[in-house]
Amino acid sequence: MEELAQKLVSWIRERVKESGCRGVVFGLSGGLDSATVGALCRRALPESCLGLILPCYSHPRDEEDARRVAEVFGIPYKVIVLDRVYDALVEVLTECASSAGERSLALANIKPRLRMVALYYWANELNYLVVGTGNRSELAVGYFTKYGDGGVDILPLGNLVKTQVRELARYLGVPQDIIDKPPSAGLWEGQTDEEEMGLKYAELDRYLLTGEAPPEVAQRIEALVARSEHKRRLPAVPPF
Repeated sequence: MEELAQKLVSWIRERVKESGCRGVVFGLSGGLDSATVGALCRRALPESCLGLILPCYSHPRDEEDARRVAEVFGIPYKVIVLDRVYDALVEVLTECASSAGERSLALANIKPRLRMVALYYWANELNYLVVGTGNRSELAVGYFTKYGDGGVDILPLGNLVKTQVRELARYLGVPQDIIDKPPSAGLWEGQTDEEEMGLKYAELDRYLLTGEAPPEVAQRIEALVARSEHKRRLPAVPPF
């Protein structure tokens, strides 16, 4: 784990240097992935890293956990509450909408997109790179919001499945209760990653690492991969 941590720390430093930037900014959600990214960034650039805690009608525990992660690792941070911005945007966007039920996911996806706007504001102000928290498991099946948490400059955890992220987090000293916390994108009250994907991370990780899974699980994963292919590509342009 130490070798992996050192390689990731060096990789972050190299990406910042080659980009001509001064440091890194990242979201702190109170979850496993963001805590791991925060710990790595603090190691890589202790004097030029910034964590943003960006509650948007979030569970109070998430902000508490995010603050605790920042304090454990000595990460400088800012808290920017996005509730009013979200309300104002939803009011404007839904004036002509017919049914709240039909647009629930569309509304939920506004939250990570607002967070992306806040991250890039501070990245531009400070000449920092935006560091994403997505891991291989989520990237593979498209479990991220396009131009939301997918709108970042670098993804240090992008080659690690969720199980490997947990192992790295333990090594780095992420509090155990945060490691054990049910993964959630915080899109709505009670939302969990596994329920929304229709998969357990253990099933997904095993399939990605070994190709092995019960037929119905493999079918579900391949369907998610195919459906989300557009998220992993640059916008299409004509071939002529």
